[in-house]
Amino acid sequence: MSGLGAIMKNILAAIVSVAWAGTAFAADMPAVPYSRAAPYISPAYNWTGFYIGAMGGYGWSDEVRASIGGVIFSTSSNDLKGAFAGGTVGHNWQMGSWVFGVEADAAWSDLKYSQSIFGVTVADKIRSLGSVTGRIGYAPSQLLLLYFKGGYAWADNEISGTGFGLTLAESRLHSGWTVGAGLEYMFVPNWSAKFEYMWTDYGNANYLGDFVPGGIGLGATVNTLKAGINYHFFGPATARY
Repeated sequence: MSGLGAIMKNILAAIVSVAWAGTAFAADMPAVPYSRAAPYISPAYNWTGFYIGAMGGYGWSDEVRASIGGVIFSTSSNDLKGAFAGGTVGHNWQMGSWVFGVEADAAWSDLKYSQSIFGVTVADKIRSLGSVTGRIGYAPSQLLLLYFKGGYAWADNEISGTGFGLTLAESRLHSGWTVGAGLEYMFVPNWSAKFEYMWTDYGNANYLGDFVPGGIGLGATVNTLKAGINYHFFGPATARY
Protein backbone atom coordinates (compact mmCIF):
# COMPACT_ATOMS: atom_id res chain seq x y z
CA MET A 1 0.00 0.00 0.00
CA SER A 2 1.35 3.38 -0.96
CA GLY A 3 2.07 6.01 1.67
CA LEU A 4 -1.00 8.11 0.62
CA GLY A 5 -3.25 5.05 0.92
CA ALA A 6 -1.97 4.37 4.42
CA ILE A 7 -2.61 8.00 5.43
CA MET A 8 -6.17 7.90 4.09
CA LYS A 9 -6.78 4.62 5.87
CA ASN A 10 -5.60 6.12 9.14
CA ILE A 11 -7.79 9.26 8.67
CA LEU A 12 -10.88 7.14 7.97
CA ALA A 13 -10.22 5.02 11.05
CA ALA A 14 -9.91 8.19 13.17
CA ILE A 15 -13.22 9.58 11.85
CA VAL A 16 -15.03 6.32 12.64
CA SER A 17 -13.53 6.28 16.15
CA VAL A 18 -14.62 9.90 16.87
CA ALA A 19 -18.14 9.30 15.54
CA TRP A 20 -18.51 6.16 17.67
CA ALA A 21 -17.29 7.94 20.77
CA GLY A 22 -19.75 10.84 20.20
CA THR A 23 -22.67 8.46 19.82
CA ALA A 24 -21.78 6.66 23.03
CA PHE A 25 -21.44 9.98 24.93
CA ALA A 26 -24.83 11.16 23.71
CA ALA A 27 -26.41 7.92 24.81
CA ASP A 28 -25.01 8.40 28.31
CA MET A 29 -26.38 11.99 28.67
CA PRO A 30 -29.60 12.43 30.71
CA ALA A 31 -32.75 13.20 28.73
CA VAL A 32 -33.74 16.89 28.61
CA PRO A 33 -37.24 17.23 30.09
CA TYR A 34 -39.93 18.63 27.77
CA SER A 35 -41.98 21.52 29.06
CA ARG A 36 -45.03 23.11 27.50
CA ALA A 37 -45.48 26.85 27.35
CA ALA A 38 -47.77 28.22 30.06
CA PRO A 39 -51.35 28.59 28.80
CA TYR A 40 -52.75 32.10 28.23
CA ILE A 41 -54.86 33.29 31.13
CA SER A 42 -57.66 35.72 30.32
CA PRO A 43 -59.18 37.79 33.13
CA ALA A 44 -62.67 36.88 34.40
CA TYR A 45 -64.28 40.06 35.70
CA ASN A 46 -66.72 40.18 38.60
CA TRP A 47 -69.04 43.14 39.28
CA THR A 48 -68.97 42.70 43.06
CA GLY A 49 -67.64 45.70 45.00
CA PHE A 50 -67.94 49.43 45.62
CA TYR A 51 -67.80 52.01 42.85
CA ILE A 52 -67.87 55.77 42.39
CA GLY A 53 -68.47 57.75 39.25
CA ALA A 54 -69.50 60.88 37.42
CA MET A 55 -72.62 61.29 35.34
CA GLY A 56 -74.63 63.83 33.40
CA GLY A 57 -77.51 64.10 31.03
CA TYR A 58 -80.67 65.83 29.94
CA GLY A 59 -84.19 65.90 31.38
CA TRP A 60 -87.63 67.11 30.40
CA SER A 61 -91.01 67.19 32.09
CA ASP A 62 -93.79 64.79 31.18
CA GLU A 63 -96.66 66.14 33.28
CA VAL A 64 -97.00 69.22 35.48
CA ARG A 65 -99.49 69.36 38.39
CA ALA A 66 -100.92 72.12 40.56
CA SER A 67 -103.37 71.97 43.44
CA ILE A 68 -105.31 74.95 44.82
CA GLY A 69 -107.85 74.60 47.60
CA GLY A 70 -107.86 70.83 47.22
CA VAL A 71 -108.55 70.98 43.47
CA ILE A 72 -105.83 69.36 41.34
CA PHE A 73 -104.99 70.52 37.84
CA SER A 74 -102.57 68.67 35.55
CA THR A 75 -101.35 69.06 32.02
CA SER A 76 -98.92 67.29 29.72
CA SER A 77 -95.92 69.51 29.16
CA ASN A 78 -92.25 69.19 28.25
CA ASP A 79 -91.53 72.89 28.92
CA LEU A 80 -89.50 72.18 32.07
CA LYS A 81 -86.21 70.94 30.61
CA GLY A 82 -82.43 71.23 30.76
CA ALA A 83 -79.15 69.56 31.61
CA PHE A 84 -77.76 68.10 34.83
CA ALA A 85 -74.40 66.75 36.05
CA GLY A 86 -73.19 65.10 39.23
CA GLY A 87 -71.78 62.00 40.89
CA THR A 88 -72.67 58.41 41.80
CA VAL A 89 -71.70 55.93 44.52
CA GLY A 90 -72.85 52.33 44.85
CA HIS A 91 -72.15 48.69 45.61
CA ASN A 92 -72.79 45.52 43.60
CA TRP A 93 -73.09 41.85 44.55
CA GLN A 94 -72.74 39.32 41.72
CA MET A 95 -74.27 35.84 41.98
CA GLY A 96 -73.57 33.89 38.83
CA SER A 97 -74.86 35.99 35.95
CA TRP A 98 -77.13 38.06 38.23
CA VAL A 99 -76.00 41.33 39.79
CA PHE A 100 -77.77 43.06 42.68
CA GLY A 101 -76.88 46.49 43.97
CA VAL A 102 -77.71 49.76 45.68
CA GLU A 103 -76.87 53.16 44.25
CA ALA A 104 -77.14 56.81 45.26
CA ASP A 105 -76.60 59.81 43.00
CA ALA A 106 -76.92 63.58 43.20
CA ALA A 107 -76.60 66.27 40.54
CA TRP A 108 -76.64 69.97 39.93
CA SER A 109 -79.57 70.70 37.64
CA ASP A 110 -80.62 73.36 35.15
CA LEU A 111 -84.08 72.01 34.30
CA LYS A 112 -86.17 75.17 34.09
CA TYR A 113 -89.07 77.04 32.51
CA SER A 114 -89.93 80.72 32.48
CA GLN A 115 -92.66 82.93 31.07
CA SER A 116 -93.08 86.70 30.98
CA ILE A 117 -96.36 88.62 31.01
CA PHE A 118 -97.16 92.25 31.76
CA GLY A 119 -93.56 92.93 32.73
CA VAL A 120 -93.36 90.08 35.25
CA THR A 121 -91.26 86.96 34.67
CA VAL A 122 -92.33 83.80 36.46
CA ALA A 123 -89.81 80.94 36.55
CA ASP A 124 -89.63 77.37 37.81
CA LYS A 125 -86.23 75.65 38.16
CA ILE A 126 -85.07 72.30 39.53
CA ARG A 127 -81.75 73.33 41.09
CA SER A 128 -80.59 69.86 42.12
CA LEU A 129 -81.88 66.31 42.03
CA GLY A 130 -80.93 62.83 43.11
CA SER A 131 -82.05 59.33 44.01
CA VAL A 132 -81.38 56.28 46.18
CA THR A 133 -82.26 53.12 44.30
CA GLY A 134 -81.90 49.38 44.18
CA ARG A 135 -80.60 47.67 41.04
CA ILE A 136 -81.07 44.20 39.62
CA GLY A 137 -79.11 43.26 36.54
CA TYR A 138 -78.11 40.41 34.27
CA ALA A 139 -74.62 39.99 32.80
CA PRO A 140 -74.87 38.12 29.46
CA SER A 141 -71.07 38.37 29.24
CA GLN A 142 -68.26 39.25 31.65
CA LEU A 143 -68.11 42.85 30.47
CA LEU A 144 -71.76 43.80 29.84
CA LEU A 145 -74.46 44.43 32.46
CA LEU A 146 -78.14 45.06 31.66
CA TYR A 147 -80.16 46.34 34.62
CA PHE A 148 -83.40 47.73 36.02
CA LYS A 149 -83.48 50.13 38.96
CA GLY A 150 -86.01 51.93 41.10
CA GLY A 151 -86.47 53.68 44.43
CA TYR A 152 -86.60 57.06 46.14
CA ALA A 153 -86.08 60.35 44.28
CA TRP A 154 -85.80 63.96 45.39
CA ALA A 155 -85.52 67.40 43.79
CA ASP A 156 -84.76 70.88 45.10
CA ASN A 157 -87.13 73.13 43.18
CA GLU A 158 -87.46 76.91 43.17
CA ILE A 159 -90.22 79.14 41.83
CA SER A 160 -89.62 82.86 41.46
CA GLY A 161 -91.26 86.02 40.21
CA THR A 162 -89.34 89.07 38.99
CA GLY A 163 -90.81 92.39 37.98
CA PHE A 164 -90.92 96.10 38.75
CA GLY A 165 -87.55 95.89 40.49
CA LEU A 166 -88.63 93.16 42.89
CA THR A 167 -87.86 89.43 43.10
CA LEU A 168 -89.75 86.88 45.14
CA ALA A 169 -88.55 83.26 45.35
CA GLU A 170 -89.41 80.12 47.29
CA SER A 171 -87.71 76.74 47.20
CA ARG A 172 -89.03 73.37 48.36
CA LEU A 173 -87.73 69.82 48.52
CA HIS A 174 -89.91 67.43 46.51
CA SER A 175 -89.90 63.72 47.35
CA GLY A 176 -91.08 60.97 45.06
CA TRP A 177 -90.09 57.79 43.31
CA THR A 178 -88.23 56.75 40.17
CA VAL A 179 -87.89 53.70 37.92
CA GLY A 180 -85.82 52.98 34.83
CA ALA A 181 -83.30 50.79 33.04
CA GLY A 182 -79.81 50.96 31.62
CA LEU A 183 -76.71 49.16 30.44
CA GLU A 184 -73.13 49.26 31.70
CA TYR A 185 -69.97 48.08 29.92
CA MET A 186 -66.55 47.35 31.48
CA PHE A 187 -64.34 48.79 28.75
CA VAL A 188 -61.03 48.37 30.66
CA PRO A 189 -60.27 46.74 34.04
CA ASN A 190 -62.03 48.63 36.87
CA TRP A 191 -63.61 51.22 34.53
CA SER A 192 -67.13 51.06 33.12
CA ALA A 193 -69.39 53.33 31.05
CA LYS A 194 -73.16 53.39 31.36
CA PHE A 195 -76.25 54.75 29.63
CA GLU A 196 -79.55 55.01 31.48
CA TYR A 197 -83.17 56.16 31.16
CA MET A 198 -85.26 57.08 34.23
CA TRP A 199 -88.86 58.18 34.76
CA THR A 200 -89.45 60.11 37.98
CA ASP A 201 -92.52 61.39 39.82
CA TYR A 202 -91.71 64.33 42.10
CA GLY A 203 -94.62 64.62 44.53
CA ASN A 204 -96.40 67.89 45.23
CA ALA A 205 -94.88 70.45 47.61
CA ASN A 206 -96.67 73.53 48.94
CA TYR A 207 -95.70 77.06 47.82
CA LEU A 208 -96.88 80.63 48.50
CA GLY A 209 -98.61 79.78 51.74
CA ASP A 210 -98.07 83.36 52.96
CA PHE A 211 -99.99 84.76 50.00
CA VAL A 212 -102.59 82.14 49.09
CA PRO A 213 -104.74 80.48 51.78
CA GLY A 214 -103.63 76.87 51.94
CA GLY A 215 -100.83 77.55 49.46
CA ILE A 216 -100.35 76.18 45.97
CA GLY A 217 -99.15 72.61 45.53
CA LEU A 218 -96.81 71.95 42.61
CA GLY A 219 -95.40 68.67 41.29
CA ALA A 220 -94.17 67.09 38.08
CA THR A 221 -93.10 63.88 36.37
CA VAL A 222 -89.76 64.02 34.57
CA ASN A 223 -87.87 61.93 32.01
CA THR A 224 -84.06 61.80 32.09
CA LEU A 225 -81.40 60.34 29.83
CA LYS A 226 -78.08 59.85 31.58
CA ALA A 227 -74.53 58.82 30.61
CA GLY A 228 -71.80 58.13 33.11
CA ILE A 229 -68.43 56.56 33.90
CA ASN A 230 -67.65 54.52 37.04
CA TYR A 231 -64.50 53.32 38.77
CA HIS A 232 -64.87 49.94 40.54
CA PHE A 233 -62.91 49.00 43.66
CA PHE A 234 -63.17 45.24 43.23
CA GLY A 235 -60.10 43.04 43.65
CA PRO A 236 -57.89 41.52 40.92
CA ALA A 237 -59.58 39.62 38.13
CA THR A 238 -60.06 35.85 38.58
CA ALA A 239 -57.95 33.70 36.27
CA ARG A 240 -59.79 31.98 33.46
CA TYR A 241 -58.02 29.49 31.13
